[in-house]
Amino acid sequence: MSEPTLAALGERRRRRGGGVRDPLRLALVTGVGWLVALVFLAPYLQMLLTALKPQPELMKSPPTYLPSTWEWANFVEVWKAAPIATNLKVSLIVASASTLITLAAALPAAYYTARNRFRGRTAFLLLVLVTQMFAPTALVVGIYREMLAFGLVNTYTALILVNAAFNLPFSIWILNGYFASIPAEIEEAALLDGCDRFTALTRISLPLALPGVVTAVIYTFISAWNEYVVALTLSSTPDKQPITVAIPSFVTQYHEQWQYLFATSLIAIVPVVVLFAFIERYLIGGLTAGSIK
Repeated sequence: MSEPTLAALGERRRRRGGGVRDPLRLALVTGVGWLVALVFLAPYLQMLLTALKPQPELMKSPPTYLPSTWEWANFVEVWKAAPIATNLKVSLIVASASTLITLAAALPAAYYTARNRFRGRTAFLLLVLVTQMFAPTALVVGIYREMLAFGLVNTYTALILVNAAFNLPFSIWILNGYFASIPAEIEEAALLDGCDRFTALTRISLPLALPGVVTAVIYTFISAWNEYVVALTLSSTPDKQPITVAIPSFVTQYHEQWQYLFATSLIAIVPVVVLFAFIERYLIGGLTAGSIK
């Protein structure tokens, strides 16, 4: 048997062996993926089952995992038990406005630090990174006194400014990395073609940095949506309280409505899931942009 024939036979055997192993590997990876997904989904499943239990069943001892009566009406009655619609509106306004302000400030700051070498640039970036180490809980007293001095307690403005300030360092840091990874020669070519600096930013660099922009949007929106400590401190009336402050009100010293608490928690997840579903294609599109010439 000639040498090329032996090589072809060996290649065929390797392919055949790989064909046997690949389905096993695929099944193993799929099984591990489903296991990890179940681990992450288990708390949400428990929340759903608790939200569907009637009130008397929640006080049973020992408790049951599955409800004996599926109370789907809990998701309707919760809107009457508390001003959930108002709280959701407050959260949407605060999270959306905080995200817009953060991007408006982070984009030019990140672009300038990525394209220019100036004295104190490294110190500025390190300072931006260090500010992420300060927890809102440690600053809540100072924040309250500052907002009280400006007359902004129990207003949308206070929550928007605080959330924007907390999320601005992360957005600057991640966007700076994306802008720095884009070759400056691309913008220089656009400038030679007659574009000004703003046009080069909006039409050249910004589309290439789209994954970083999307990451900053998702991070800022979710952080502002989930913020609790500062919102609890700065908002005192239900019409100015976000959904995170409204959720614990169902379980107090005088009454316990666990089914409403978990129903509201699941309702509060929906806007974040919708945002991610809507913006995911832009993230994927930005990651694959430029991969094909």
